[in-house]
Amino acid sequence: MKRLELVSPCHFGTEAVLKKEIYDLGYEITQVEDGRVSFAGDAEAVCRANIFLRTAERVLIQVGRFRAVTFEELFDGIKSLPWEEYIPENGKFWVKKASTVKSRLFSPSDIQSVAKKAMVERLKKHYGRGWFAEDGAPYPVRIFLMKDEVMVTLDTSGDSLHKRGYRTLTGRAPLTETLAAALLLLTPWRPDRILVDPMCGSGTFPIEAAMIAMNMAPGMNREFTAEGWTNLIPKKEWYSAVEEASDLMEEEAEKAMMNQCALKRRATPREIGRAAVFLASAESSFINGQILRVDGGKA
Repeated sequence: MKRLELVSPCHFGTEAVLKKEIYDLGYEITQVEDGRVSFAGDAEAVCRANIFLRTAERVLIQVGRFRAVTFEELFDGIKSLPWEEYIPENGKFWVKKASTVKSRLFSPSDIQSVAKKAMVERLKKHYGRGWFAEDGAPYPVRIFLMKDEVMVTLDTSGDSLHKRGYRTLTGRAPLTETLAAALLLLTPWRPDRILVDPMCGSGTFPIEAAMIAMNMAPGMNREFTAEGWTNLIPKKEWYSAVEEASDLMEEEAEKAMMNQCALKRRATPREIGRAAVFLASAESSFINGQILRVDGGKA
C-alpha cells in the first residue's frame, strides 16, 4: 500500500496521550508538535486511526508542506502538489478551513480562494478539462500556516472525532469526548477501579470510562468522509477495522464474564451490558449523583 503521512490534531497538552495511542496501534511517530501528532501509515492506518483513536480530533492526510510569504508563492506551492493522486475527476474538493498563526499571509478567506484556484489549475492540466462537475465524493482540504510554513492536508474524518455517534443532545458548556478521554488516560484510573463523578453533567466522563473499560473503539458507530474515497481506500479496509473493533470488545466482554465467574457469582447480561446501556442512552439522569463502577456494579 502507498505510504501516507498522517496528521492527527489534538487538544493542547494532550499530545503525549495521543502519541501513546498511535504507538499502541503500531504506527511510527514522525513528529510531535503543539496540538498535533504526525505518523506514517497507509490506507489501513487511516481507517484504524479514525475508529480507534480516543483523543485525536481528526485524521488528516498530509498532501505537502512548503514555505510561502506571498499569495503567488502559496498558489505555486499548492499547484505543485500531486492532487491527481488523491482527487478523482468527479471529486468534490474545496478548502474547508484555513488557519494562520504568526504568518505574513493572515486572511483565511483569501488563502481558501487562492488554494482552490491552484488546485483547479493542477487538475485541469492533468484531466484535460476546462471545468469539473464535482458531483462525486467530497474531499475537504484543510490548510495550516505557522510562521510562514504551509501544511496542506485532506480531512478523512469529516465531523470531528469527538462526535462518537452516541450523543444526540448536549448540555450547557459540554466537555468534549476527546478531552474527557485524554484526561481519564492521564489519571491513575483503570477499569478495575471505582470511578466517581458526582457532578457529571451529561455523563461524558462516565461514558468515556465505560467505553475504555469495554475496550470499545470510539469510532465504530459513526461514519467518516473517507469512506467514499474508494480511489484511495478500499471498502474492505473499513470493514476490517470495524471487525477488529468488534472482536476486541467481544474479547473484553468474555473476560468480564470470566472474572465474574471467578468470584463465584454468575454475571447476568444486564451486569456486563450496563456500560453499553450508558453508551446507548447517554442519559445523564441515569448516572447523576451516583458512584458507579464501570465494570457494571455500584460502589
